[in-house]
Amino acid sequence: MKSLFKKISKLHVLVIGDVMLDHYIWGDASRISPEAPVPVVDIDRDTYSAGGAANVALNLASLGAKATLAGFFGKDDAGKRLSGILTQKGIATIPTPGSGSTIVKTRVLVRRQQLCRLDRESPQHDYAIDSGKIETTFEKAIRKCDAVILSDYAKGLLTDELVAKVTALARDHGKLVAIDPKPRRRLRFHQPDLMTPNRKEALQLAGIEPEPHQPFPAAEVCARIYEQYRPKHLVITLSEDGMLLSHNGKAGRVIPTAAREVFDVSGAGDTSIAALTLGLAAGAVLEEAAQFANAAAGVVVGKLGTATVTPAEILQHVSEEK
Repeated sequence: MKSLFKKISKLHVLVIGDVMLDHYIWGDASRISPEAPVPVVDIDRDTYSAGGAANVALNLASLGAKATLAGFFGKDDAGKRLSGILTQKGIATIPTPGSGSTIVKTRVLVRRQQLCRLDRESPQHDYAIDSGKIETTFEKAIRKCDAVILSDYAKGLLTDELVAKVTALARDHGKLVAIDPKPRRRLRFHQPDLMTPNRKEALQLAGIEPEPHQPFPAAEVCARIYEQYRPKHLVITLSEDGMLLSHNGKAGRVIPTAAREVFDVSGAGDTSIAALTLGLAAGAVLEEAAQFANAAAGVVVGKLGTATVTPAEILQHVSEEK
């Protein structure tokens, strides 16, 4: 593991995707509003962190790699705050053209439990990049990096044209391409090096309606996803059941979860794709990269809110597991 971290420290990864600001409102509720049957929240404090594709970049940096993030930052207070968080962590940014507002997810937490979530975002077309600007926006950054992660949160930045052009540029320069998909948008990914859907997303990508109380149809899901998208490596995150590994459409080993306590799974997928990509880019085989990612995600879900993990935390976690 220490040898892997040494290799990771020399890597540079470009993340392209939907960036957002995660806003947390912390408080307490001890009474019901006289105006409606809803709790009254007495606010204690507000905190902010980077979410979506920005959280992928934060995880890359926290694991010791260099990260560059390309995404839309609005000309608003949320955009300035998000840029400040990333700059503070040493992450270079490539603001993409667009006309929307910065995407903000506000979560209200009462006694460490989420009461509700409030989303602020513009229509998808406000975040899309004009086809003529795709190559000029990304070509230089792709040339300089070791891997590219396409982080789709279905907000509009990633389009079929952007995915095709970025993938082609990455292949031209011999870079690994990893994709975290959102199947409801049905983007045309083709032959990525790595895909990392969760259980629900994998079923949607495969076009399978799950039967209640039936085991996950691993062989069929992996075969169908490979038939449509041809990923070299497919890693399906199964929450408490761990990670299912698949190579060239064949369902392989399931790695049991490394989590000891689960407080919050938000952002765990960001940690997984960041660690998997770094592991593969550092020369690890799929199973080694997945063991590494599993350990990283096992630490993150033990934290409340969108979080990252450090090499020291992973090493401690692995030593305690032994």
